[in-house]
Amino acid sequence: MPQEFSDRLKALPPYLFKELDRVRDEVRARGVDVIDLGVGDPDRPTPGHIVEALKRAAEDPKNHQYPVYSGMNAFRDVVAAWYKRRHGVELDGATEVCSLIGSKEGLAQFPLAFLNPGDVSLVPEPSYPVYRSGTLFAGGVSHYMPLLAKNNYLPDLDAVGEDVLKKAKIIYVNYPNNPTGASAPEEFYVRLVAFAKKWGLIVVSDAAYSEVTWLPGPHKSILEIPGAGDVAVEFHSLSKTYNMTGWRVGWAAGNATLIKGLGLVKSNVDSGVFQAVQLAGMAAIEGPQDCVAAMGRLYEERRLVLVEGLARAGIEVLKTDHTFYVWATVPRGLKSAEFSSLLLEKAGVVATPGNGFGPSGEGYARFALVQEVPRLQEAAGRLAKLKF
Repeated sequence: MPQEFSDRLKALPPYLFKELDRVRDEVRARGVDVIDLGVGDPDRPTPGHIVEALKRAAEDPKNHQYPVYSGMNAFRDVVAAWYKRRHGVELDGATEVCSLIGSKEGLAQFPLAFLNPGDVSLVPEPSYPVYRSGTLFAGGVSHYMPLLAKNNYLPDLDAVGEDVLKKAKIIYVNYPNNPTGASAPEEFYVRLVAFAKKWGLIVVSDAAYSEVTWLPGPHKSILEIPGAGDVAVEFHSLSKTYNMTGWRVGWAAGNATLIKGLGLVKSNVDSGVFQAVQLAGMAAIEGPQDCVAAMGRLYEERRLVLVEGLARAGIEVLKTDHTFYVWATVPRGLKSAEFSSLLLEKAGVVATPGNGFGPSGEGYARFALVQEVPRLQEAAGRLAKLKF
């Protein structure tokens, strides 16, 4: 008897990074020395004090049972204290914070709590694909807001028609931005909160890269904006800040009703975050932060090396002080996919075609700074030889 995928699964495009892995492995199998700057997975290990905290917690039998669905009280209180310390925001850990098995699962499951079939999500593009897939799984419809260079990669809220806004329930934003690396000024968040209140929208702010910077202070949190607590929820991850992508731990914070809805979905589909991992996460948040600052400086150094090579090749990039991504303009006459294929075939360098993040990404490519400086110097030298 043939088995058939559901319509919602058929509607999904191929997952971008899975396809990248396939093509990369094919080229590597031919003996090419591939330098992979595709997937944004930090290459440095998790700091030692966090690993040691996990070891201690994993040896404690009381952490071997089911965790609390919404997260340990202690973990949520530590997150609330972090917001107070880092952003000056007062949160109630018990009602305004929920632990996540990484922010990706929270972003994917959040629409299940608040979208009905046919409801609209306002989704920026280019963007992280999960905003679209989460909306689709909830039976919702994505309305795309192009992020264009002429608008500093901020969505043009005025361009969304009233007919769309009357059906919309959620608006997604992501700053510092993946894939572009762009940041958002405070005045944008002020306007966004007012816009959300006017149209009855939930603001979902993905802040996974807020700590990946070489600037002295953090990127603005939407929760700092007066009135944001009425409409907004922010998703955060320890993955990129502390090189913990494989650990799968993060949080959602903000409006208590939004947090409660997400928690109700999670209690029905997962069993929470392993308590030992939450305890290690607490050690990360409360422990020394010199490791975070050091990674920021390293990403700045790596960026300068790669950008110099791209410049010698005649490729322009967006200047940014956040994330470990370089958003590059594809040379005239090439499409994004053609450019990425050419880099792989001619230089053995993996870059993500920008159109994989949405139609407005056509004409761009994303490079992730996830190789050590000598490998980036090698990549820069190979790219420079292409002379676009």
